[in-house]
Order: sequence, then structure tokens, then C-alpha cells
Amino acid sequence: MKISIFDVAKRAGVSVVTVSRVLNDSPTVRENNRQKVRQAIKELDYRPNSAARSLARGKTGVIGLTLTTLQDSLFDGIVKCVNDALKEHGYFLALSIGPDTSDSDWGEGSNFLYQEDRVDGIIVLSPLKEENDVLELKRKKIPFVLVDNQLEDMSASVVNVDNYMGGLEATRHLLSLGHTKIAHIAGPELYRSARERKRGYIDAMAEAGHPPFLLVDSDFDIRSGFDIAKSWLAEGDRPTAVFAADDFIALGVIEAFRDAGLHVPRDLSVIGYDDQAFSSAIHPRLTTVRQPSEGMAQEAVKLLLKIVNGTQKRNASVKLEPKLIVRESTASPDGRTLEIDR
Repeated sequence: MKISIFDVAKRAGVSVVTVSRVLNDSPTVRENNRQKVRQAIKELDYRPNSAARSLARGKTGVIGLTLTTLQDSLFDGIVKCVNDALKEHGYFLALSIGPDTSDSDWGEGSNFLYQEDRVDGIIVLSPLKEENDVLELKRKKIPFVLVDNQLEDMSASVVNVDNYMGGLEATRHLLSLGHTKIAHIAGPELYRSARERKRGYIDAMAEAGHPPFLLVDSDFDIRSGFDIAKSWLAEGDRPTAVFAADDFIALGVIEAFRDAGLHVPRDLSVIGYDDQAFSSAIHPRLTTVRQPSEGMAQEAVKLLLKIVNGTQKRNASVKLEPKLIVRESTASPDGRTLEIDR
């Protein structure tokens, strides 16, 4: 039997009008009633008629999301959580995967989602040319939110993670184990996240009274980490610990030391960033800094839908906290390990 809006109203103990207002994200609904309706929708597995709702609202019922790659479990997690959050509000998700380099042609009209009346709003995930995105979306009056953007003073609504704090905590962890010869392999300067993680490393070393031992700019990939670690091994003056700007770099470092017959963490402690899916599967399991993909997605959807519905008039900025995940790839310089997070 098909579940109707009347069934939802009966289960929640509210009127059909209230259910309709919740489905359309009306700000006039009391929060306790909103929660009752959402719970009833979940229990009954109610699926709103998106086509009818779109006609009634004069909207498409589609939210767009642009990104540069799906070969990243962090981005995969954000996309999945965005899709789940939108589904609760009766929206469909449309994806656009664009160029993955800053000098690629991502010009006017190149993104098929950036067209009037094609989507109700856009989530722009980790943009590389966000000035172009912002100018075009504003000109076409398409509501949008930037997630993990690169410029600090962008006139737009944004959702970011405190990558400076992540870099600070990662380096402090290595310092707390007794390391002082700590290297940092940073990501490309283009990325705000890479710049902030590097700044966190530098400040953590400074507060402990140490200058940066080794600081190298790199790309976010395994080969970069491998080649940099190999050069350290060839030169002889290697660090006792490495904070890598992402888990792919960290994996490359681990592989280079393993290839040289050395052991992590006995001969080198390694900490990554992002908590990619493989981080808990490799040996040794990787200590890393987890980004809150679910929180990033939920905050982006919440903010965007407020903009779409006209209840968010001003630009908003949301900053979420990362979490240090201690596993097996970090230990004291003498090889002793501490309690790890399972």
C-alpha cells in the first residue's frame, strides 16, 4: 500500500498542512513538530512526490554538486551524505565532475549545472577557480554554498574544516611522543587546506621551541610521498617522524621506508590527514586526522536549503573541527607505542 501524506500526518499527530510545511522547509513550523514529522516519514518510509512538489514550489527539485574527482573516499563520503540529506527533503542530486587542475579550462558555460532553471541550488565542493564559480552563480542568481574552498575572504556562504587545528594537533601528537626531528610534506599551495595544515605544523613546532626540521611542498599523491622519502634515505639525514598533508602522501612515505628495509613506526613515525578508507586497512594502520565528511555534508545542505527557501539572507561561514585518530603508525623515537584508537 502506498504511503500518503495523510498517513504521515496521522503517525506524527499533526495536520496535513504541518507535514506539507515540513516537506517544503517552511520556517514557521515549531521544531518539536518538525521532528515528529521527520520521524514519521522515516518510520513509514514515505517518499514525497517530487514532481508534484516541484510544480507546487515552482522549482526543479534538483540540487547540483560540483567536484573535481570521485577517486577520493573523503569526497565520496561527502557526496553520499549530501545525497542522503537531500533525499530527506525530497530533492534529487545531480553531479558534475570537472577538471582537477587549476589551469584547466573551466570557463563560462563549461559546467552544465550552471544554467538557469536547471537546479534549485549548487554545492561547490573544493573548487579550484572559485572566483569564476562565484561570479557566474551570482550573475545567474543560482543559490550556492562553497565547501572546502581556497580563498579566505570570499563573499559567499562557506563550510570548511579547521585545517590549521588539524595540522597543529597532528604535530603536537608527534611532539608528545618525544619527536623533535619532525618533517612536514605539505600539499600544493593552491589549496587553502594545505596552507593551513602547514601553518599548524610550523606553529606547533615553534610553541615547542623547535624550528621546522624539514618542510617540503608536494602533490596529494602516493608517488610524491614515495619519491620525497627516498631522497631523504639517499641523503642520510632523515627525520624520526613525518606529518604528511594527506593519507596518500603518507602511504608513499611508508612504502619508501618499507622498500628500504625499514619499519614504521620503529624507524619512522608517520601521520596522515583525511582518514581515507584505506587508512585503517593498511599495515601498520595509519594515524591520521579525520575530516568530518558527514558534518560537512549536513551543514552544506542545511545552509543551501535555507538560501533556496529565502530564510538565509546573509552569507554564513561554518567551520567544523577535525579529529586526531591515533593508530599504529606513530610511536616514540625508541619504538614504544601508546594506546591507539580502534
